[in-house]
Amino acid sequence: MSVHKRAVHPPADQVRAGSRRQVLILRALGLGDLLTVVPCLRALRRSMPDRDIVLAAPGRLAAVAVATGLVDRVLPTTAPGREVPAALDWHGPPPELAVDLHGNGPPSHLLLQRLRPRRLLAYRHVETPHIPGPEWRDDEHERERWCRLLRWYGIEADPTDLSIAAPACASPAPGAVVVHPGADAGSRRWPPERFAAVARALRRAGERVVVTAGAGEGALARRVAEDAGLPPEAVNGGCGDVPFPELCALVAGARCVLVGDTGLAHLATALGTPSVVLFGPVAPALWGPPPHAKHRVLWCPRAGEDPLRPGDAHASLPDARLLRITVGQVVEAVLSHCT
Repeated sequence: MSVHKRAVHPPADQVRAGSRRQVLILRALGLGDLLTVVPCLRALRRSMPDRDIVLAAPGRLAAVAVATGLVDRVLPTTAPGREVPAALDWHGPPPELAVDLHGNGPPSHLLLQRLRPRRLLAYRHVETPHIPGPEWRDDEHERERWCRLLRWYGIEADPTDLSIAAPACASPAPGAVVVHPGADAGSRRWPPERFAAVARALRRAGERVVVTAGAGEGALARRVAEDAGLPPEAVNGGCGDVPFPELCALVAGARCVLVGDTGLAHLATALGTPSVVLFGPVAPALWGPPPHAKHRVLWCPRAGEDPLRPGDAHASLPDARLLRITVGQVVEAVLSHCT
């Protein structure tokens, strides 16, 4: 897998819109969502090296976009949850090309079409028949889905080409096992007492353990650390997101990352860090890491359940399949990755 390196570009407000022909990409979602389309960003950069690549995404992901080396600037977006933004604050001439990597339907299609791009790449939908494109598939891995979209339009994209470069800064905890108990929805959060039990077992085995937390997850991370007997300084983040260069350095320098089906799992994949990922309501066939010895997926579906989406990915309580994963299974998986 290749790593595409480019110079770091100035922030959006320092770039004169319209100075070069522009490609606008809509992916107004979260950290993991952005990292899954790194192969698409790389393909677009490779096929259009003389264009400005503009990513419409939440402003808090600007540092992530810069770290990929594939985006010239971020157009900040605002929308609740995973909804399509109501509008984009686009100024200057229409984009030469707009690419819908956000979803499949009129809200995202029409949002981009209102900017009057010369060309729009999107999946076909019955409610927007004037937009050509391939058929959407519900059984497709997220990385493959968006690469297939580009390939349909003649842009070669490799879903395995998803690496990003590690930052130059040093890890705040080199060689540690990184435990991340948070996730956007309760259905994808393994119980905190189980994370704490795993962390205790890892400490007894001689591993250094740190706990990470995104914005609003501080109480959860502190509970896990306290119950595991870790010092307060073992918690990284919580009041706000860990600054991305620091988070990237921490994950890049880790022995292993233990995480649920959330953004930090995709960061471990992008950096090539060994990981153990716990799945519940959605199958790893749709959102899991690529098949590689570095990554271990734990998932416990049962016969007769939907093989891809047996649960509600946005429910408030832990999914049944997640609860079937035992502390012993996780400890064994993590320690096998630390050897």
